[in-house]
Amino acid sequence: MTGTPTTAPWRPAPGPVVCVGETMAALAPDPPSPLQSAPELRLSVAGAESNVAMYLADHGIPVAWLSALGDDPLGHRVRATVAASGVDVSYVRTDPRRPTGLLVKDPGPDGTRVHYYRRGSAASALGPGLLDCPALRTAALVHLTGITPALSASCSDLVNRALAAGPGGRPYAVSFDVNHRAALWPDGTAPKVLRELADRADIVFVGLDEAQALWGEHLTAQAIREELPHPRILVVKDGANAATAFTGEGTVIVPAPRATVVESVGAGDAFAAGFLAGLLRGAGTTGALRLGHITAASALQVTGDHGPLPDPAETEALLALSAREWAARARVAPSA
Repeated sequence: MTGTPTTAPWRPAPGPVVCVGETMAALAPDPPSPLQSAPELRLSVAGAESNVAMYLADHGIPVAWLSALGDDPLGHRVRATVAASGVDVSYVRTDPRRPTGLLVKDPGPDGTRVHYYRRGSAASALGPGLLDCPALRTAALVHLTGITPALSASCSDLVNRALAAGPGGRPYAVSFDVNHRAALWPDGTAPKVLRELADRADIVFVGLDEAQALWGEHLTAQAIREELPHPRILVVKDGANAATAFTGEGTVIVPAPRATVVESVGAGDAFAAGFLAGLLRGAGTTGALRLGHITAASALQVTGDHGPLPDPAETEALLALSAREWAARARVAPSA
């Protein structure tokens, strides 16, 4: 851990969080195996923004999820699952004409491939009018990802409207997870569009490998900050190695704790939720990064996108470790 700031970093004002984006029904082999030969599939739900919402609720942060679902059994299941985690889903629209999106996971020796069936989905018809939702009138923070602008022209308009003003120029702070999904950007526009959107947000999350694929294979964390100079906070995640936060007060690097990896899908969303929860609680940059790592570990240890957090006492003990103890001894185990 290096570069701890001497003053408290900027953080959003206290208040609820609103997460905006599509959530789909998800099919995955259970137990994990190649899809082609899997004897059984497990039905769950998957969506980057609702993943963040559910983990924020787990951390006790008031949170609402805004989206649209089809008036079909999959949509009803998605709504019920997200609501069961303590997320406010009362503003999610039901579209009687369009279906709920679907994804299918295909685990393999080189990682999990994901096949999307979301073209023409209910959420793909979302537009900038969604931002007139009453939930945003009291929001302290709105969370978006780079997935949404790739879904349709109207979804792109939605994200552009949310980020029309720069950091500090909105009634709420905006966090933006780059979350590049190459399959959704077949025309090669992703690097420019995602850079421009991210640079308008207050808080940005991006993976080091993700940024290198988008903006240059030799980029370092510091070079990514130069690509995205305007966010108040930029978090660069380097997988199982470390996460680096750039703020107006300095740069903080926190190594990732060791954790058993069952599947990595959803870990980035969990990290974002943990970091945001720490930030909203006033934990400081180091504490927010640690809580991001702890929350990500809970996703790594399950086949679904949403795993159980450690016991609160264990989390507090981990957050209280010295820098040396964190680096040498931190291990995150799932709760029973």
